[in-house]
Amino acid sequence: MTAQQTTAQAPAAVPLWAPAAESLADEDLAAGFAGGDEACLAAAYHRWGSLVHTLARRSLGDASEAEDVTQIVFLAAWRGRDGFVPERGTLSAWLVGITRRKIADALSARTRRAELVAAAGAAMSVRAPREADRPEAVLDRVLVGAELARLPDPQRRVLSLAFYDDLTQTQVAEVTGWPLGTVKSHARRGLHRLGRCLLADGVQSDFR
Repeated sequence: MTAQQTTAQAPAAVPLWAPAAESLADEDLAAGFAGGDEACLAAAYHRWGSLVHTLARRSLGDASEAEDVTQIVFLAAWRGRDGFVPERGTLSAWLVGITRRKIADALSARTRRAELVAAAGAAMSVRAPREADRPEAVLDRVLVGAELARLPDPQRRVLSLAFYDDLTQTQVAEVTGWPLGTVKSHARRGLHRLGRCLLADGVQSDFR
């Protein structure tokens, strides 16, 4: 992986350059990482980011998803670095273990999305053809999208990740880097506000 490619794929929370840490042996780099040295986090990303990305790409078959998983892996590793014990194994092996779990999460989310699409398709198949195309239904969908776009940025981001990417609140916290409590608070306020707006527009909603 070239320096340009590495920079393009680096997680937003990971420093992009740490020249001193780059020359450390794996054992010293792992010790610094476990000790909370951000330069060692950057060096770990430069050293093993391509490995994580390759594993994710092979399993998921999608470059965009692989980049997301790579970011999630290193952010999860950094936040959970207290659980890494250098004496029990190498940092690269520990990262690979996290990668496998995050790949499994991504595949599970993909399965849930497929199930939702299948369920929606089944529901539409038993509905009168003209019902799906009635002007009111089209207007409702437009209003929902419009009201979602009017929410404050944090609320809109949380709800969009939950609705459109089918992420759990824990996964939203990992992607955004926000504490889980903050994600839950944004989701709760966003749902209440969205529900009130939709009711005001005359759209039937389950968001109350």
